[in-house]
Amino acid sequence: MSQECVNKGGPKSLIRLDAVPALETEVTLSPKAVAAVGCWEARPGEVLTCVDPEQGCYRARLASLDSGGGVVVPFEKLKRPAESLVTLEVFQALPEKERFELILQKLTEIGVARIVPFVSERSTTPEERDAGQKKSHRWPDVVLRAAKQCRRAVIPELFPVVSWDEALYRANHCALRLMLYEGETSWTLREALEKENSARIALLVGPEGGFSEDEVEEARAMGFLPVSVGPRILRTETAAIVGAAVVQFALGDLG
Repeated sequence: MSQECVNKGGPKSLIRLDAVPALETEVTLSPKAVAAVGCWEARPGEVLTCVDPEQGCYRARLASLDSGGGVVVPFEKLKRPAESLVTLEVFQALPEKERFELILQKLTEIGVARIVPFVSERSTTPEERDAGQKKSHRWPDVVLRAAKQCRRAVIPELFPVVSWDEALYRANHCALRLMLYEGETSWTLREALEKENSARIALLVGPEGGFSEDEVEEARAMGFLPVSVGPRILRTETAAIVGAAVVQFALGDLG
């Protein structure tokens, strides 16, 4: 349970300004803000999203960056916060082929805060995925590029692949824990979100073959509520994207 994210994501990637800036005026970054810029692997000339002490968000051009510090020039104040008020963590059964890269990209765009891949009874394993050509090393770069493209202020945390048991335990700190389930359930995802207005939500997404009966019972015992996203059977990547989008629409900043 002591594993850390593998991509310099999370709060440490948030570039905080020391004061409310004037547009088109150079702002010297604090050492902590310079470290945050390093998480983005940004070079002078790149445009990043920064946040002031009043939580205002700005698009700013990185004017300079060296061992002595960094300078940005904010040129646009965003009308809405760049990050959602709801902290959404997606626990994703490891899929085959290139599907996980698609999931990483789209969940980043939707505004997910943390992504934790896990191995379940019917999922693939890291060894099986990397048997032909190792591609898991590309995952942090996929998240970073997506975060830059969609103007995130924070890079989503990407964790290493964990076991089924560890995935369940890692979600314990989330106030609302939801399991996307294609079997019989008395709750839809929308109904669960209407009943429980939580600020931190865990979304458990199964593999292509679905969760086993034992896994469903184990998840229930750990406080997960099985919910349906509709009458049709979705591919795992579709379920992850749709589920995250519904949460952000209901409680976050989509729509």
